[in-house]
Amino acid sequence: MLLAAPKETWPGERRAPLVPNGAKKLVALGLEVCVEAGIGSTSGFADDEYRDAGARTESDRKALLAAADIVVRVRKPEPEEIATLKSDCVHVSFLDPFNEKALVRGLAEARIRAISMEMIPRTTRAQKMDALSSQANLAGYVTVILAAEHLPKIFPMMMTPAGTISPARVFVIGAGVAGLQAIATAKRLGARVDAFDTRPVVAEQVQSLGGKFLEIDLGEMGQTEQGYAQELTPEQLELQRQGMKRAMAQSDVVITTAQLFGRPAPRIVTNDMVEAMRPGSVIVDMAVESGGNVEGSRVDEIVEVAGVQIIGLGNLPARVCRNASEMYSANVVNLLGDYWDEETKQLNLDAEDEIVRGCLITRDGEIVNETIKSVIGE
Repeated sequence: MLLAAPKETWPGERRAPLVPNGAKKLVALGLEVCVEAGIGSTSGFADDEYRDAGARTESDRKALLAAADIVVRVRKPEPEEIATLKSDCVHVSFLDPFNEKALVRGLAEARIRAISMEMIPRTTRAQKMDALSSQANLAGYVTVILAAEHLPKIFPMMMTPAGTISPARVFVIGAGVAGLQAIATAKRLGARVDAFDTRPVVAEQVQSLGGKFLEIDLGEMGQTEQGYAQELTPEQLELQRQGMKRAMAQSDVVITTAQLFGRPAPRIVTNDMVEAMRPGSVIVDMAVESGGNVEGSRVDEIVEVAGVQIIGLGNLPARVCRNASEMYSANVVNLLGDYWDEETKQLNLDAEDEIVRGCLITRDGEIVNETIKSVIGE
Protein backbone atom coordinates (compact mmCIF):
# COMPACT_ATOMS: atom_id res chain seq x y z
CA MET A 1 0.00 0.00 0.00
CA LEU A 2 1.17 3.50 -0.82
CA LEU A 3 0.98 6.15 1.89
CA ALA A 4 1.23 9.71 0.59
CA ALA A 5 1.97 12.82 2.63
CA PRO A 6 1.41 16.04 0.65
CA LYS A 7 2.88 19.39 1.59
CA GLU A 8 0.54 21.68 3.53
CA THR A 9 -0.87 24.56 1.48
CA TRP A 10 -3.04 26.31 4.10
CA PRO A 11 -1.85 29.95 4.50
CA GLY A 12 0.61 30.18 7.38
CA GLU A 13 0.65 26.44 8.04
CA ARG A 14 4.24 25.42 8.78
CA ARG A 15 3.62 21.96 10.22
CA ALA A 16 4.36 18.75 8.35
CA PRO A 17 1.96 15.79 8.67
CA LEU A 18 4.80 13.27 8.65
CA VAL A 19 8.40 13.63 9.83
CA PRO A 20 11.32 11.40 8.76
CA ASN A 21 11.22 9.31 11.94
CA GLY A 22 7.53 8.66 11.37
CA ALA A 23 8.19 7.71 7.75
CA LYS A 24 10.84 5.24 8.90
CA LYS A 25 8.37 3.53 11.25
CA LEU A 26 5.72 3.25 8.53
CA VAL A 27 8.23 1.78 6.07
CA ALA A 28 9.17 -0.76 8.73
CA LEU A 29 5.51 -1.82 8.89
CA GLY A 30 5.60 -2.64 5.19
CA LEU A 31 4.07 0.52 3.74
CA GLU A 32 5.48 2.29 0.72
CA VAL A 33 5.84 5.92 1.78
CA CYS A 34 6.01 8.85 -0.61
CA VAL A 35 6.09 12.50 0.46
CA GLU A 36 5.71 15.63 -1.61
CA ALA A 37 9.04 17.36 -2.22
CA GLY A 38 9.59 20.13 0.32
CA ILE A 39 7.07 18.71 2.79
CA GLY A 40 9.27 19.50 5.78
CA SER A 41 11.01 22.63 4.53
CA THR A 42 9.09 24.99 6.83
CA SER A 43 9.56 22.84 9.92
CA GLY A 44 13.24 21.99 9.52
CA PHE A 45 13.16 18.58 7.81
CA ALA A 46 15.08 18.18 4.53
CA ASP A 47 13.96 15.90 1.70
CA ASP A 48 17.18 13.91 2.10
CA GLU A 49 16.11 12.98 5.64
CA TYR A 50 12.91 11.44 4.29
CA ARG A 51 14.83 9.53 1.63
CA ASP A 52 17.28 8.28 4.26
CA ALA A 53 14.27 7.04 6.23
CA GLY A 54 13.17 4.91 3.27
CA ALA A 55 10.55 7.24 1.77
CA ARG A 56 10.37 8.51 -1.79
CA THR A 57 9.82 12.14 -2.73
CA GLU A 58 7.49 13.30 -5.49
CA SER A 59 7.21 16.75 -7.04
CA ASP A 60 3.93 16.07 -8.88
CA ARG A 61 1.30 16.63 -6.17
CA LYS A 62 -1.64 15.48 -8.30
CA ALA A 63 0.10 12.24 -9.27
CA LEU A 64 1.04 11.63 -5.63
CA LEU A 65 -2.54 11.98 -4.42
CA ALA A 66 -4.01 9.97 -7.30
CA ALA A 67 -1.78 6.97 -6.54
CA ALA A 68 -2.25 6.94 -2.76
CA ASP A 69 -4.04 4.26 -0.76
CA ILE A 70 -3.58 6.32 2.42
CA VAL A 71 -3.18 10.11 2.61
CA VAL A 72 -2.00 11.86 5.76
CA ARG A 73 -2.02 15.61 6.19
CA VAL A 74 -2.60 18.21 8.88
CA ARG A 75 -5.30 20.38 7.32
CA LYS A 76 -8.52 19.41 5.56
CA PRO A 77 -8.30 18.67 1.81
CA GLU A 78 -9.27 21.22 -0.79
CA PRO A 79 -12.57 20.23 -2.51
CA GLU A 80 -10.89 19.91 -5.91
CA GLU A 81 -8.34 17.48 -4.46
CA ILE A 82 -10.99 15.09 -3.21
CA ALA A 83 -11.82 14.14 -6.80
CA THR A 84 -8.16 13.23 -7.31
CA LEU A 85 -8.20 10.54 -4.60
CA LYS A 86 -8.84 6.87 -5.30
CA SER A 87 -12.12 5.35 -4.23
CA ASP A 88 -11.72 3.64 -0.82
CA CYS A 89 -8.58 5.68 -0.08
CA VAL A 90 -8.03 6.35 3.64
CA HIS A 91 -7.66 10.07 4.33
CA VAL A 92 -6.31 11.16 7.73
CA SER A 93 -6.33 14.82 8.81
CA PHE A 94 -8.08 17.43 10.89
CA LEU A 95 -11.47 17.90 9.18
CA ASP A 96 -13.58 20.14 11.47
CA PRO A 97 -16.53 17.85 10.61
CA PHE A 98 -19.05 19.70 12.79
CA ASN A 99 -18.70 22.81 10.65
CA GLU A 100 -17.48 21.46 7.29
CA LYS A 101 -20.70 19.78 6.20
CA ALA A 102 -20.11 20.19 2.46
CA LEU A 103 -16.62 18.71 2.84
CA VAL A 104 -17.93 15.69 4.73
CA ARG A 105 -20.59 15.09 2.08
CA GLY A 106 -17.95 15.41 -0.64
CA LEU A 107 -15.73 12.83 1.03
CA ALA A 108 -18.68 10.45 1.35
CA GLU A 109 -19.70 10.88 -2.29
CA ALA A 110 -16.11 10.18 -3.38
CA ARG A 111 -16.19 6.97 -1.30
CA ILE A 112 -13.23 8.07 0.80
CA ARG A 113 -12.63 6.54 4.22
CA ALA A 114 -12.09 9.83 6.05
CA ILE A 115 -10.60 9.88 9.54
CA SER A 116 -10.98 13.09 11.53
CA MET A 117 -8.13 13.60 14.01
CA GLU A 118 -10.38 15.88 16.09
CA MET A 119 -12.68 12.94 16.75
CA ILE A 120 -10.14 10.59 18.32
CA PRO A 121 -11.82 9.57 21.61
CA ARG A 122 -10.20 10.79 24.80
CA THR A 123 -9.64 7.34 26.26
CA THR A 124 -6.57 5.77 27.81
CA ARG A 125 -5.95 3.55 24.78
CA ALA A 126 -6.27 6.48 22.36
CA GLN A 127 -3.96 8.90 24.22
CA LYS A 128 -1.03 8.19 21.91
CA MET A 129 -3.22 9.10 18.90
CA ASP A 130 -4.84 12.21 20.42
CA ALA A 131 -3.65 14.99 18.12
CA LEU A 132 -6.00 17.59 19.62
CA SER A 133 -4.27 17.16 22.97
CA SER A 134 -0.74 17.04 21.57
CA GLN A 135 -1.25 20.27 19.64
CA ALA A 136 -3.14 21.98 22.48
CA ASN A 137 -0.25 21.18 24.80
CA LEU A 138 2.12 23.13 22.57
CA ALA A 139 -0.41 25.92 22.07
CA GLY A 140 -0.60 26.39 25.84
CA TYR A 141 3.16 26.86 25.95
CA VAL A 142 3.10 29.35 23.08
CA THR A 143 0.43 31.51 24.74
CA VAL A 144 2.77 32.19 27.66
CA ILE A 145 5.74 32.96 25.41
CA LEU A 146 3.60 35.43 23.45
CA ALA A 147 2.42 37.05 26.65
CA ALA A 148 5.97 37.35 27.98
CA GLU A 149 7.11 38.92 24.73
CA HIS A 150 4.41 41.62 24.78
CA LEU A 151 4.24 42.32 28.53
CA PRO A 152 6.34 45.39 29.47
CA LYS A 153 7.71 43.66 32.57
CA ILE A 154 9.48 40.43 33.47
CA PHE A 155 7.79 37.30 34.79
CA PRO A 156 10.04 36.32 37.73
CA MET A 157 10.68 38.12 41.00
CA MET A 158 14.13 39.68 41.13
CA MET A 159 16.00 41.06 44.11
CA THR A 160 18.54 43.63 42.91
CA PRO A 161 20.59 46.46 44.47
CA ALA A 162 18.08 48.83 42.89
CA GLY A 163 15.17 47.14 44.63
CA THR A 164 12.92 44.10 44.44
CA ILE A 165 10.85 43.40 41.33
CA SER A 166 7.58 41.64 42.08
CA PRO A 167 6.67 38.62 39.95
CA ALA A 168 4.14 39.03 37.17
CA ARG A 169 0.65 37.76 37.92
CA VAL A 170 -0.81 35.40 35.33
CA PHE A 171 -4.45 34.34 35.30
CA VAL A 172 -5.29 31.28 33.18
CA ILE A 173 -8.94 30.66 32.31
CA GLY A 174 -9.56 27.01 31.48
CA ALA A 175 -7.50 24.16 32.91
CA GLY A 176 -7.66 21.63 30.12
CA VAL A 177 -4.58 20.40 28.30
CA ALA A 178 -3.63 23.86 26.98
CA GLY A 179 -4.44 25.64 30.22
CA LEU A 180 -2.40 23.26 32.35
CA GLN A 181 0.59 23.68 30.06
CA ALA A 182 0.17 27.47 30.24
CA ILE A 183 0.15 27.25 34.04
CA ALA A 184 3.28 25.08 34.09
CA THR A 185 5.13 27.32 31.63
CA ALA A 186 4.24 30.54 33.45
CA LYS A 187 5.39 29.02 36.74
CA ARG A 188 8.68 27.92 35.19
CA LEU A 189 9.21 31.52 34.06
CA GLY A 190 8.69 32.68 37.65
CA ALA A 191 5.19 34.16 37.52
CA ARG A 192 2.55 33.94 40.20
CA VAL A 193 -0.25 31.94 38.61
CA ASP A 194 -3.97 31.79 39.34
CA ALA A 195 -6.35 29.66 37.31
CA PHE A 196 -10.06 29.05 36.95
CA ASP A 197 -12.11 26.29 35.39
CA THR A 198 -15.79 25.48 35.62
CA ARG A 199 -14.83 21.91 36.55
CA PRO A 200 -13.77 21.86 40.23
CA VAL A 201 -12.32 18.40 39.59
CA VAL A 202 -9.23 20.00 37.97
CA ALA A 203 -8.32 22.10 41.04
CA GLU A 204 -5.86 19.47 42.23
CA GLN A 205 -4.09 19.44 38.86
CA VAL A 206 -3.74 23.23 38.95
CA GLN A 207 -2.30 23.12 42.45
CA SER A 208 0.10 20.31 41.55
CA LEU A 209 1.68 22.65 38.98
CA GLY A 210 2.12 25.43 41.52
CA GLY A 211 -0.95 27.45 40.55
CA LYS A 212 -3.71 28.70 42.81
CA PHE A 213 -7.20 27.59 41.85
CA LEU A 214 -9.75 30.40 41.90
CA GLU A 215 -13.00 29.19 43.39
CA ILE A 216 -16.19 30.78 42.06
CA ASP A 217 -19.43 29.19 43.23
CA LEU A 218 -21.43 28.48 40.05
CA GLY A 219 -23.71 25.85 41.50
CA GLU A 220 -23.84 22.36 39.98
CA MET A 221 -21.22 21.81 37.27
CA GLY A 222 -19.62 18.88 35.51
CA GLN A 223 -17.90 17.71 32.35
CA THR A 224 -18.78 15.73 29.24
CA GLU A 225 -17.69 12.16 28.53
CA GLN A 226 -14.88 13.61 26.39
CA GLY A 227 -13.61 15.66 29.37
CA TYR A 228 -14.84 19.05 28.16
CA ALA A 229 -16.66 21.52 30.40
CA GLN A 230 -20.44 21.54 30.15
CA GLU A 231 -22.01 24.69 28.76
CA LEU A 232 -22.97 27.28 31.40
CA THR A 233 -26.37 28.84 31.94
CA PRO A 234 -26.67 32.65 31.54
CA GLU A 235 -26.84 33.00 35.35
CA GLN A 236 -23.70 30.91 35.82
CA LEU A 237 -21.91 32.91 33.13
CA GLU A 238 -22.63 36.18 34.94
CA LEU A 239 -21.38 34.80 38.26
CA GLN A 240 -18.26 33.58 36.49
CA ARG A 241 -17.64 36.96 34.83
CA GLN A 242 -17.85 38.86 38.09
CA GLY A 243 -15.44 36.50 39.83
CA MET A 244 -13.02 36.57 36.91
CA LYS A 245 -13.26 40.36 36.62
CA ARG A 246 -11.92 40.71 40.16
CA ALA A 247 -9.04 38.34 39.35
CA MET A 248 -8.28 40.07 36.04
CA ALA A 249 -8.05 43.46 37.73
CA GLN A 250 -5.08 42.15 39.73
CA SER A 251 -3.41 40.33 36.80
CA ASP A 252 -0.70 41.37 34.38
CA VAL A 253 -1.50 38.55 31.94
CA VAL A 254 -4.75 36.74 31.21
CA ILE A 255 -4.76 33.60 29.04
CA THR A 256 -8.11 32.23 27.90
CA THR A 257 -8.36 28.63 26.66
CA ALA A 258 -12.09 27.86 26.97
CA GLN A 259 -13.53 25.97 24.00
CA LEU A 260 -16.64 23.90 23.39
CA PHE A 261 -16.08 20.87 21.19
CA GLY A 262 -17.75 21.31 17.81
CA ARG A 263 -19.30 24.66 18.73
CA PRO A 264 -18.21 28.32 18.85
CA ALA A 265 -16.04 29.25 21.82
CA PRO A 266 -17.92 30.88 24.73
CA ARG A 267 -17.57 34.65 25.08
CA ILE A 268 -16.43 34.88 28.70
CA VAL A 269 -14.38 38.10 28.80
CA THR A 270 -16.31 41.29 28.06
CA ASN A 271 -15.06 44.83 27.46
CA ASP A 272 -15.76 45.95 31.03
CA MET A 273 -13.59 43.08 32.28
CA VAL A 274 -10.77 44.14 29.94
CA GLU A 275 -11.09 47.75 31.06
CA ALA A 276 -10.71 46.64 34.69
CA MET A 277 -7.10 45.60 33.93
CA ARG A 278 -4.13 47.91 34.27
CA PRO A 279 -2.80 49.58 31.09
CA GLY A 280 0.10 47.57 29.70
CA SER A 281 -1.52 44.26 30.62
CA VAL A 282 -1.83 41.46 28.07
CA ILE A 283 -4.61 39.03 27.17
CA VAL A 284 -3.99 36.01 24.94
CA ASP A 285 -7.18 34.55 23.44
CA MET A 286 -6.32 31.00 22.47
CA ALA A 287 -9.86 30.35 21.25
CA VAL A 288 -9.91 33.21 18.74
CA GLU A 289 -10.18 30.90 15.71
CA SER A 290 -13.40 29.32 16.97
CA GLY A 291 -15.11 32.62 17.80
CA GLY A 292 -12.97 33.86 20.67
CA ASN A 293 -13.35 34.04 24.43
CA VAL A 294 -12.59 37.76 24.54
CA GLU A 295 -14.79 40.55 23.25
CA GLY A 296 -12.85 42.51 20.66
CA SER A 297 -10.26 39.84 19.83
CA ARG A 298 -9.64 39.33 16.12
CA VAL A 299 -8.02 36.41 14.31
CA ASP A 300 -4.33 36.98 13.54
CA GLU A 301 -4.35 40.46 15.04
CA ILE A 302 -3.17 42.20 18.20
CA VAL A 303 -5.66 44.87 19.21
CA GLU A 304 -5.55 47.36 22.06
CA VAL A 305 -8.50 48.12 24.33
CA ALA A 306 -8.09 50.66 27.16
CA GLY A 307 -4.32 50.16 27.06
CA VAL A 308 -4.61 46.35 27.23
CA GLN A 309 -3.18 44.29 24.37
CA ILE A 310 -5.47 41.48 23.21
CA ILE A 311 -3.48 38.89 21.25
CA GLY A 312 -5.61 36.85 18.86
CA LEU A 313 -2.98 35.05 16.82
CA GLY A 314 -4.19 31.81 15.26
CA ASN A 315 -2.61 28.40 14.66
CA LEU A 316 -0.38 28.63 17.72
CA PRO A 317 1.15 25.13 17.34
CA ALA A 318 2.63 26.22 13.99
CA ARG A 319 4.80 28.72 15.90
CA VAL A 320 6.71 25.72 17.27
CA CYS A 321 6.25 23.79 14.05
CA ARG A 322 9.13 21.35 14.42
CA ASN A 323 7.85 19.90 17.69
CA ALA A 324 4.24 20.21 16.53
CA SER A 325 5.09 18.21 13.39
CA GLU A 326 6.90 15.56 15.43
CA MET A 327 3.96 15.14 17.80
CA TYR A 328 1.30 15.13 15.09
CA SER A 329 3.31 12.65 13.04
CA ALA A 330 3.62 10.38 16.09
CA ASN A 331 -0.15 10.56 16.63
CA VAL A 332 -0.80 9.53 13.02
CA VAL A 333 1.81 6.74 13.06
CA ASN A 334 0.37 5.35 16.31
CA LEU A 335 -3.14 5.41 14.82
CA LEU A 336 -2.14 3.62 11.62
CA GLY A 337 0.14 1.21 13.47
CA ASP A 338 -2.69 0.05 15.73
CA TYR A 339 -4.85 -0.93 12.75
CA TRP A 340 -2.16 -2.29 10.47
CA ASP A 341 -2.45 -6.01 9.76
CA GLU A 342 1.06 -7.46 9.52
CA GLU A 343 -0.09 -10.56 7.64
CA THR A 344 -2.23 -8.97 4.94
CA LYS A 345 -0.29 -5.68 4.83
CA GLN A 346 -3.61 -3.85 4.92
CA LEU A 347 -5.27 -1.29 7.17
CA ASN A 348 -8.06 -3.00 9.09
CA LEU A 349 -10.50 -0.30 10.26
CA ASP A 350 -12.86 -2.48 12.27
CA ALA A 351 -16.24 -0.74 12.44
CA GLU A 352 -16.85 -2.21 15.90
CA ASP A 353 -13.66 -0.77 17.38
CA GLU A 354 -14.41 2.17 19.72
CA ILE A 355 -11.66 4.40 18.34
CA VAL A 356 -12.63 3.72 14.73
CA ARG A 357 -16.28 4.34 15.63
CA GLY A 358 -15.30 7.70 17.08
CA CYS A 359 -13.00 9.05 14.36
CA LEU A 360 -14.05 7.42 11.05
CA ILE A 361 -16.45 9.87 9.44
CA THR A 362 -17.18 8.44 5.98
CA ARG A 363 -17.00 4.98 4.43
CA ASP A 364 -18.47 3.16 1.41
CA GLY A 365 -20.20 6.27 0.14
CA GLU A 366 -21.90 7.10 3.46
CA ILE A 367 -21.43 9.20 6.57
CA VAL A 368 -20.93 6.49 9.19
CA ASN A 369 -20.08 8.50 12.30
CA GLU A 370 -23.31 8.72 14.30
CA THR A 371 -22.45 12.05 15.92
CA ILE A 372 -21.61 13.78 12.65
CA LYS A 373 -24.54 12.13 10.88
CA SER A 374 -26.93 13.67 13.43
CA VAL A 375 -25.28 17.11 13.08
CA ILE A 376 -25.45 17.05 9.29
CA GLY A 377 -28.97 15.62 9.37
CA GLU A 378 -28.48 12.47 7.33
